[in-house]
Amino acid sequence: MAVAKKSKTARGRKQDRARVAGGQDYEVQYEAKKTGKSAPAVKKAVKKVGNVRKRVEKRLGR
Repeated sequence: MAVAKKSKTARGRKQDRARVAGGQDYEVQYEAKKTGKSAPAVKKAVKKVGNVRKRVEKRLGR
């Protein structure tokens, strides 16, 4: 049986980039810098709407 190869780029798998890990400081800081918001605001957004990056960015007004 052949095993399906996971789609992976130099920056990681697509599913990894599509999510924000609220417990990982470097991810929170990246998203905060990207959106111009504070780290606590990003954590609050992740808690409110979940960890899907598009929803978090929409919540933060980006």
